[in-house]
Amino acid sequence: MSDGPTPRLDKWLWHARFFKSRTLASALCAAGKVRVDGNAVTKAHAPVRPGQVLTFVQGRHIRVVKVLAIATRRGPASEAQTLFEDLSPPSPETAMPPAGRPAGRRDRGAGRPTKKERRITDRLTGFE
Repeated sequence: MSDGPTPRLDKWLWHARFFKSRTLASALCAAGKVRVDGNAVTKAHAPVRPGQVLTFVQGRHIRVVKVLAIATRRGPASEAQTLFEDLSPPSPETAMPPAGRPAGRRDRGAGRPTKKERRITDRLTGFE
């Protein structure tokens, strides 16, 4: 990690292991789906500096991260976690189901659910 030159936005997202490849990261930037300090960025070569807040969509979640450091290489996940502070709200999967709604449980030994039963379970859990 260094404080020298500022890396490209797509490269930093790849170094921090938010995306499997730089191509995916640059495609997200080119689509204008990344915000740096609240301003939409359409160029993958936008510079990233420590202290900036990045907002972007990753899968089904909106990620809000604060840049803490700049990496010189794409290292292990433990090293990548030191590059940012996660400011995202908790994901719906980790939250408890609302009171009064069933959690989609099945009786033991009832077997594997059919496609119709899985759709019903998805509707109950809010994954439509």
